[in-house]
Amino acid sequence: MRLVFAGTPAVALPALDAIAASSHELLAVVTRPDAPAGRGRNLVRSPAGAWADEHGVEVLTPARPREPEFQERLRDLAPDCVPVVAYGALVPPAALEIPRHGWVNLHFSLLPAWRGAAPVQHAVLHGDEITGASVFQLEAGLDTGPVYGTLTDEIRPTDTSGDLLERLSESGAGLLVAVLDAIEAGTARAEPQPPEGVSLAPKLTVDDAQVRWDEPSFAVDRRIRACTPAPGAWTTFREDRVKLGPVRPVANGPALKPGDLLVDRTGVLVGTATTPVALGEVRAAGKRAMPAADWARGVRVESSERFA
Repeated sequence: MRLVFAGTPAVALPALDAIAASSHELLAVVTRPDAPAGRGRNLVRSPAGAWADEHGVEVLTPARPREPEFQERLRDLAPDCVPVVAYGALVPPAALEIPRHGWVNLHFSLLPAWRGAAPVQHAVLHGDEITGASVFQLEAGLDTGPVYGTLTDEIRPTDTSGDLLERLSESGAGLLVAVLDAIEAGTARAEPQPPEGVSLAPKLTVDDAQVRWDEPSFAVDRRIRACTPAPGAWTTFREDRVKLGPVRPVANGPALKPGDLLVDRTGVLVGTATTPVALGEVRAAGKRAMPAADWARGVRVESSERFA
């Protein structure tokens, strides 16, 4: 089939690689406009756009897919289908109708669970044991379209959102190409999503990433892993914000009040509403990430000090 791909972040690259290696023809890549990044705030191409540049594929960067110029170019390209992976913009019905097979989206959850921008983060945050990926027909509703196929994956006890998303992007790329093959062959069947089991996964904010030490240790662990690598879990120490890497719940640790710090030869423990957690990496503002024990020595944590 003739394809135009829509995607933006690095998580879309495995799907681009899989499509490039398939029998389908990639005509162009639609991605979000170049955005300022780094200290110089220079405009930077998205990872999907950079991939297209490297492979000599046309790049389309509409501010919004409703723009007449973009839709006119899409009609000129005349794709049979538009596969989508984390594009990051709402697609209006007029654009959805241009390809004869519509837009087909790879979403990183088992729909109808976790519809929205952050399905992997919410699966980790809420302690799901199983998640997966779904390929569905994009429509006007939020991830509501009929599903062509799914795959499942176990959420491991130490998985961060980054770990899980990397695995799903690789396995999901194969699923997406398999669905595209079936659409071309005329054997694909999309099943409506069931009305029960719907949950929403809005983007996690910086406020969501603040660690609540008055939560149980398992909830503290999940929140930090869910927010790793983005938006990045954080707390405050001596009124300054510090970012935290994944922690390890300590089942038989000493009794500590929520937020209390204990530095010993084994590392740094922090109290929660239940048992403490052992810190992994700590990154103070303007500093590099370092093991918690090194951070504690550097700032000379006092016995009475705590995280807010």
